[in-house]
Order: sequence, then C-alpha cells, then structure tokens
Amino acid sequence: MTVRFGLLGAGRIGKVHAKAITSNPKAQLVAVADAMEQAAGAVAHQYGCTIRTIEAILRSDDIDAVVICTPTDTHADLIEQFSRAGKAIFCEKPIDLDVERVKACLKIVDQEGGTLMVGFNRRFDPHFQAMRKVIDEGQIGEVEMVTIVSRDPGAPPVDYIKRSGGIFRDMTIHDFDMARYMLGEEIDTVSAQASVLVDPAIGEAGDYDSVSVMLSTASGKHATISNSRRATYGYDQRIEVHGSKGAVSAENQRPVSIELANAGGYTRPPLHDFFMTRYTEAYAREISTFIDALETGSPANPSGLDGLIALALAEAAVRSVNEGRAVKVSEVTGGLAGNSASPRQ
Repeated sequence: MTVRFGLLGAGRIGKVHAKAITSNPKAQLVAVADAMEQAAGAVAHQYGCTIRTIEAILRSDDIDAVVICTPTDTHADLIEQFSRAGKAIFCEKPIDLDVERVKACLKIVDQEGGTLMVGFNRRFDPHFQAMRKVIDEGQIGEVEMVTIVSRDPGAPPVDYIKRSGGIFRDMTIHDFDMARYMLGEEIDTVSAQASVLVDPAIGEAGDYDSVSVMLSTASGKHATISNSRRATYGYDQRIEVHGSKGAVSAENQRPVSIELANAGGYTRPPLHDFFMTRYTEAYAREISTFIDALETGSPANPSGLDGLIALALAEAAVRSVNEGRAVKVSEVTGGLAGNSASPRQ
C-alpha cells in the first residue's frame, strides 16, 4: 500500500513532514500547497511533487491523505472540509484555540467516519517510548510523579506570539500530552504560574515566556512542567518518571554523543539546536504510525480527542494564571461524553 499525500503548508514544520513522508517507502508526496509561492516551490523542487492550491488538493483523486501544517486558525475548517471529501487527515497541533470549536470539528469528523491524527510527535521519540516500555513492564512500580523540562533555545518572533494562542496552547500543549502519556491517568486539576523574564515584547503582546505548571490526577499522582522560551545552552528536553519501585529518565540528546576528557576537564558537544533535528526520528515514526493506521483500518493515535484534552489542559492553565487558583479541568470541558482517548495508546 502506498499512501499518496498532499501537504498543506510548506513552512518550517511543513518541511519537516515533507522529509518524513518522502523518507517512508509506503508514502508518496504528490502535491504541496502554500500561500507563499517560494515556500511551495522549494518543497516541490526538493521532493519532486507538484504545486497545487488547497482547493485543488481537496478535489484531487490522486491524493489519499493530507498533512495540515497551515496556521492554527485554519486547522478546524480544513479538517472538516477534507473529512467531507473522504481524505485521511494528519493535523499539527492544536486543532483550534477554542475548546468548543474543537468539539464541533470532531463531531463532523465522527459523522463523516473520517480518520484524524493529531501531531504530538514526542510520543514517538524512541527515548520517551523506551521510558514508557519500562513503565508498562512495571520496572518502576506504580507511577507517582512526572517531571518534564521543555525549554526552547530562543523565543519566536513577536508576530508569531500574537497569533499562536499563547505559550500554554502553543508550547506547553506538547508537555500536557506527555504528562498524560507518562502518568497513564487523566489530569483532574491544573495550577500554573507564568512570568515574562525573557523579552518584554512578549508581555506587551499579551503572553508569557516562562511558566511552571503542576498537574494532579484524581488518585493524587502529580506532574510538573517547566517551560522557558530561552535556554542559552540549546534545546532542553528532559523527562523523569518516579514510581513506587524506582525511577526512569530521559536526558538531553546531542547530535553526537561523545565525551572529551583532557587537562581542561570533561566536555561534551552542544545539545540539538531545536525540534527539527532533536525529533527527526520521532517525526518519521509519527508518519509511519499514521500510514499503518490507514493500512490496517485501526484508530489513529494520538486522536482528535487527545488534541481536545491537551487544549483543555492549556485553557485550564490560562485560567489558573489569570485567576490565581487551581482549576478543575471539568470547568473547561464541561465533561467529555464518550471519552475514548487513552493517555497510553
């Protein structure tokens, strides 16, 4: 089986997915669409696909699935359009910035019997998956606490900040999903603190650049998240899971894993510079999993519901900061009837 893809959006993340698609022997990148002709042309030239409009891809009989990498405010509309057109959909997070809009979108997907997978690539990182294997095998006993450190090497442009939905919906949303993935239970309560410590312009745009979040489940398990838009030493990505019988952790990764020892002491190469190189294998595994779901007819995971829950956690964090209190997730979701998402799928 060869899945024929249309790529919607040829920006930074679009290029990452173009590489993942064309590296998979079961996939073919047929067409790319982007409002910026130069961006679409670069992808088309590098990977030998055609340039089409989104409307043309929607009508194309030679495309089975699309990868949505367009601006966030277009995601929900595109998901609905392509669901109705019978195309399988892989969409970068988030589905939308509004919980109710996401609920409405997922209802359309369900009505159309569509396939939707949401891009939480960190679930597919081999190091984090190895941690999960250790947890599932019971080697650290019952999970009790999770600690997630995720810090970017530098802040994005302020123009991006203004339309991103804020740090919780744009950046921390990955860590909310990883907290669910490692805890194996749904989050009940969110308590967050946020500051502007990196760039005053980010605060002037109505956002934060430094946040800490405490998550708790109904059974009392905890997860803590530390985010910053500035890590002078590289892309900082670490997770530790503490259990009743031990702990497991994943340390930072480097392009080259060596250690030099001489008269000056012990030194190691710098960390990866950002997500494009740190998570190369995760993106490849992610697309492979999507293709496998289409091939076998099995549910795509992470699902649209996983995307909705992560967004609800982000919204709860925003409310916690604004109101200075711990927020129950149920206040945001109003309850999710028919919740079939699994943190550990």
